[in-house]
Amino acid sequence: QVRLEESGGGSAKSGGSLRLACSTSGFTFDDLDIGWFRQVPGKGREGVACISTPEGLRWGDGTDHYSDSVKGRFTISRDTARRTVYLQMNNLRPEDTAVYYCAADDIRCAYGLTHPGRWDHWGKGTPVTVSQ
Repeated sequence: QVRLEESGGGSAKSGGSLRLACSTSGFTFDDLDIGWFRQVPGKGREGVACISTPEGLRWGDGTDHYSDSVKGRFTISRDTARRTVYLQMNNLRPEDTAVYYCAADDIRCAYGLTHPGRWDHWGKGTPVTVSQ
């Protein structure tokens, strides 16, 4: 059974940093793409970042993808030994305030980032609050 658990959320000042972690179990880690999404009350989930399976596996090319709103500020990475995907968030802005979720699926990142409804496996989320 695929399990995902987010951690690392909390409060930060504008311009500050946080690092989120998505710990995983229940599947071969390098078989699935991992994405980060966020949601604020009253809105749908927004794709933030996605990291593909390593080059040569399934669709994988080992690349990472970002939404325009976070490009240059956020970095996604995967640690196979720890079965964990990280989202390093720098230069945070108040508009980054949301609940952040990680998701896993066998899906092309470039497509999956803009289609959150197509992901089968989700964590429960971790809240991030950025103040002025």
